Amino acid sequence: MPKRAWSLLSAVLALSAPAFARAAEEREAWTPTAITLRADAAGISMPQSVASLSLSKSGEVSNGGKGIDNYAQYLSDDGAIQATLYVYLPSYADASLAAYMTDKAVMERFGARTHRTAYASVAVAGRADGAIRAVYDDAADGALTTAAAFLHAGRWVVKLRVTGPAERRKEVLAGLDGMLAGLRFDNPASLHATKPTRLAACPANDGGDARLTTRTVAEPADISLPREGQEPLCVRGKVDTADGSYDILQQAGAADGAIIVPVDDAGTVVAFDPAKAAGQGYQLSIHSVGQTDLYGIYDKVPSTRQIAQILDGKDPQTAQAGATADYAANGEMTMRTADAKLR
Repeated sequence: MPKRAWSLLSAVLALSAPAFARAAEEREAWTPTAITLRADAAGISMPQSVASLSLSKSGEVSNGGKGIDNYAQYLSDDGAIQATLYVYLPSYADASLAAYMTDKAVMERFGARTHRTAYASVAVAGRADGAIRAVYDDAADGALTTAAAFLHAGRWVVKLRVTGPAERRKEVLAGLDGMLAGLRFDNPASLHATKPTRLAACPANDGGDARLTTRTVAEPADISLPREGQEPLCVRGKVDTADGSYDILQQAGAADGAIIVPVDDAGTVVAFDPAKAAGQGYQLSIHSVGQTDLYGIYDKVPSTRQIAQILDGKDPQTAQAGATADYAANGEMTMRTADAKLR
């Protein structure tokens, strides 16, 4: 199963590590000017100095040379406050879902004392609900404050993350708010309205194992699930795997609708979408940065046991994707079949 090499949280925690992008990749990902840094394909830019932070380095988190998974690191003069801007192209883009998964990752990583003190939609680029802003205090046993923001512009997701000592909380928040204010978009109208995910409980529904009836799918489906917090979602169940426990989500009140299993804070999502022909079953796809893997159609929603096997790469019915859709920074999509021949 494809996974992004670095999640947002992992990358932030490794800011002091050596640069992991070659110069050629950096030129592909970003174009610097005298005062700004610009992701050309996304049409998004940021000043090189924001509040007390200055650009330190930039490059690509993964997919080197493709310009679809880009990062820029900012630091305070003493290096104590660290910030990262991510501009990346997930095949299932949803800023609300990115915020939800990052929230889970922060809470799990930084311990029981960590508490959320802000989590709401805020204005960006003139749009009142253009981003979700989150603040976490007393992280790492009270040592840190960390703050983040999430937005969806066109096909791209943008994440901002600022972390620093708890006693310098004001600087951390000034850094995040300065970055939000400093973002510039070639097309501000491309910003999607977003708000935090609203969750409820679904009736338990595990109807036993499903059978993969069709192994080939012509093209990716546009998953029929409301995004950006437009409608409440509910937790249908949980999947326990070797790497952790994941929520199975669907639209509240839509028992026969699409189902997703978000895997990380970097856009990896397993989706089961009702097939186009009514009553045909559910199409399985796995989404990641710049890629969708298509696995065919099940006669019904797989059981939690089967979903766990899919996530662990141990499901005998899905040993290999039947086809893969690759997305380029310029908007082009290329389909590949399992034998790697283009069509």
